[in-house]
Amino acid sequence: MIALFADPAAFAAAAGLLGLVVGSFLNVVIHRLPQMMERDWQSQCAELRGEELPPAAPLTLSKPRSRCPHCGHQITALENIPLLSWLFLRGKCSACGAAISIRYPLVEAVTGLLTAFAAWHFGFGWAAAGAIAFIWAMIALTGIDFDTQLLPDSITLPLLWLGLAFNLFGTYTSLSSAVIGAMAGYLSLWSVYWGFKLATGKEGMGFGDFKLLAAIGAWLGWQVLPMTILLSSLVGAIVGIVLIVAARHGRNVPIPFGPYLAAAGLLALFWGKPLTQTYLGLF
Repeated sequence: MIALFADPAAFAAAAGLLGLVVGSFLNVVIHRLPQMMERDWQSQCAELRGEELPPAAPLTLSKPRSRCPHCGHQITALENIPLLSWLFLRGKCSACGAAISIRYPLVEAVTGLLTAFAAWHFGFGWAAAGAIAFIWAMIALTGIDFDTQLLPDSITLPLLWLGLAFNLFGTYTSLSSAVIGAMAGYLSLWSVYWGFKLATGKEGMGFGDFKLLAAIGAWLGWQVLPMTILLSSLVGAIVGIVLIVAARHGRNVPIPFGPYLAAAGLLALFWGKPLTQTYLGLF
């Protein structure tokens, strides 16, 4: 088995297939985790008020089984094959014909492609394993932030600690660089947040953004943070302007920043050193 994975193409292909399967699971995480968080918040509020919530059906990442949100049709195993099932069903529920969002196969495809690329880029070993975990977390956070403007602590905080753990032996950067990166990542956006709030009286971003940049710093080191912030801000500004011009967003409608941080973090994962050198060369 190890000899098979020593072949870069074979390892990338196997990782890509695994990525497709995980991408299907990430669709569940993106859809259900915010609902689970909301239930938890409601339960905590009810407990503080001394109230009792009415009983509700269990909701976890594994229960209940996936269903069509329109008719309640339970998705069968054959209807849940990554990419192929959506294509075979022509993007529609087999029971009621309601449209199935194209986002589901897109998440599966992106997860599979990025997982395969990470396997090919890093080769068989711990660096590839960590990079793949980093990619999966970034995809889940991107989808959740787009939908709800939330970056769950249940993903960002374990991601931060996992980055430090991988760098105990210098997998991506030195441990000292990773620790400084985690601190600098959090404090840099925390400072921007408070500066903006004191100047305008408004909140410019959420605390989840601080934790996400801290996680990126923990994985890749403090050296990539300036370039990461620049790239994410540039892409976010361009997308925001396009949405405003296209009249899809008002000027006062918040735009999630997490997806752009995640995209910049992925670029830094693969090409952090040359991008940082290019960035520093501008000065």
